[in-house]
Amino acid sequence: MAVKIRLRRMGQKKAPFYRVVVADSRYPRDGRFIEEIGYYNPITEPAEIKIDADKAKKWLANGAQPTDTVKSLLKRSNIVD
Repeated sequence: MAVKIRLRRMGQKKAPFYRVVVADSRYPRDGRFIEEIGYYNPITEPAEIKIDADKAKKWLANGAQPTDTVKSLLKRSNIVD
């Protein structure tokens, strides 16, 4: 099972809101997930990022691969170097 940390799109049309989730890579983008570890709101100024650092570090230690976007969010949140 290839586990990824990725974004799950929520919100209305043209008003995206994302939840940061841990999911099997075979599941659809907005489908089933294992655990929710935070959220990202790009609409607000500045963009609002809230990620549970303990959960993110636990999943990264267990081998979960973040997507490129999530990796940049983790760096902006000072969770990963």
